Amino acid sequence: MKYAIITTDDFERDFRVLSKKYRSLPDDLAAFVKALKENPEMGDDLGNNARKVRMAIASKNKGKRSGTRIITYRLFVDVKNAKIYLLTIYDKSEQDTISSQEIVKLIQKNRIN
Repeated sequence: MKYAIITTDDFERDFRVLSKKYRSLPDDLAAFVKALKENPEMGDDLGNNARKVRMAIASKNKGKRSGTRIITYRLFVDVKNAKIYLLTIYDKSEQDTISSQEIVKLIQKNRIN
């Protein structure tokens, strides 16, 4: 299956804020996107095609456990194509989790479906 990775406005905003704090984040994200295309099932299943994926921040020097969390949403276009939306990104040290209601709001806000 072929996957297109699409960032939402919320993701872009959150990414800009974090990338000011962590200079390695653009390179970390590039490696993450490559890994996500190879394994779209990575991360924890949150239900309804949403997943929470841990990503290490190299400039933090602490690994995935203390890095960021990226919430993804997979939308199947047809039998050969799918889109993976990067809904939001947050630093584990600043936010512990994200509720299912917040995920639904992000999906609706970005008019995904």
